[in-house]
Amino acid sequence: MNLWTDRVRNGLLNSVLLVLGLGVMLLMYALVTRTTTPRSNPNRVARATELVGPVIQVEVRNGAGVDHLAARTTRFLRDRGFDVVEVGNYGSFAQEHSVVIDRVGDLESARKVARALSIPEDRVEQDIRTDYYLDASVILGKDYRTLRPFQGQVDVQPAQ
Repeated sequence: MNLWTDRVRNGLLNSVLLVLGLGVMLLMYALVTRTTTPRSNPNRVARATELVGPVIQVEVRNGAGVDHLAARTTRFLRDRGFDVVEVGNYGSFAQEHSVVIDRVGDLESARKVARALSIPEDRVEQDIRTDYYLDASVILGKDYRTLRPFQGQVDVQPAQ
């Protein structure tokens, strides 16, 4: 019986050592790949069109609290050749004026989005975010009725 328990104990110790060894090897691999892999160039300013192509990638956020506002704007922009990659609500529904935010340092692309929506050029801002994979953000404000997709429409109701 003593021989059997020694074998079980040795088997368990070998298993634990194997698992720990594999864990150490995994951590070493992660360390080596993280330190030797070249980092991506976060500066998309100089080569914006080389990285994302001629299509302007946009996110649309509803900052007015009106149902389906971002979805309607998305359809409008897609019909005009923009690539809307993300749609949703903004952090709050207190946005007074609609704005376009340049995310990569390509103000001309942000201005094109603003012109398509009839957002005044003085409401084009720049907030470069290298962690965003898009060219511009559209934040729709309470002035959405003045924008081209909504001119002449009265059927849009505020969210409850």
